[in-house]
Amino acid sequence: MEFSHKPVLLDECIEGLNLRPGGTYVDGTAGGGGHSCEIAKRLDPSKGRLISLDKDPDAVAAASQRLAPFPWAQVIQSDFAQIPQVLDDLKIKRIDGILLDLGVSSHQLDTPERGFSYHGDAPLDMRMSQAGFSARDLVNQWEVGDMARIFRELGEERYALPIAKNIVRAREKKPLETTGELAEIIASSIPAAARREGGHPAKRTFQAIRIAVNGELDSLSQCLDTAFERLAPGGRFCIITFHSLEDRMVKQKFAALARGCICPPDFPVCVCGRKPRAALVTRKAIAPSQRELDENSRSHSAHLRIVERTEEFQEENI
Repeated sequence: MEFSHKPVLLDECIEGLNLRPGGTYVDGTAGGGGHSCEIAKRLDPSKGRLISLDKDPDAVAAASQRLAPFPWAQVIQSDFAQIPQVLDDLKIKRIDGILLDLGVSSHQLDTPERGFSYHGDAPLDMRMSQAGFSARDLVNQWEVGDMARIFRELGEERYALPIAKNIVRAREKKPLETTGELAEIIASSIPAAARREGGHPAKRTFQAIRIAVNGELDSLSQCLDTAFERLAPGGRFCIITFHSLEDRMVKQKFAALARGCICPPDFPVCVCGRKPRAALVTRKAIAPSQRELDENSRSHSAHLRIVERTEEFQEENI
């Protein structure tokens, strides 16, 4: 299967993971296997281990094919929010690194029938897992207020309410079926001056619908809360984000892990006794180089943040 997806910030991720040849690593977003392949190449065939996850069956098939030369790499269809469960099933207690490359893949965007793109006219879908609740379900079933809320919160769309109202008006005549129909409604709901402010007028709304359909922020929050617990001391957590909502969540969680003490700032001494659980490897997010931007325009909004676990690993907690 052809699964085109150029890995973003590849060199920075490999360096950031601080790979040990005999270590065990999890790539929570296998995609086409770009990052996974480079990790697998650097592991000791007799000691190293790579677990690559993706909830998209197309990605699982493509990554499995690409990683076939590396028997120490295993591909599993699963959401990265389920990393602890996957590790339990494999009887793995601790790991040495986790990588997440969030967002939508080039393959998903460039395959019209997947319904992720506002370019062209294709069935409304946007399901990464290709199962369950779809974009078509959302725009034809949700109330005005609920749609406006996610367009505003998840897409940072200024014209969220007019867009939601016009979607409801349109579906009263007939159900919305295609990306082209939806994109046209969105564009007509935005003032002409605002439509000229750069970027496609449907970009923010499509982003919001995709995030809602796939539960992306919920999965990220769950992963941040639970996957870190499986890192061994010195293990690193590397996350590539593509929009401000994801980046803010990652930044705040990593900062909290590295902060330790939660006493009010006016306390003369610490009474909570909490110590930092991690150290920030990147105090400022890493952005793509100009060379990468020139070679891959879809990397322009990528930000990489890395944290390293510093506390002792508690076996009894697993």
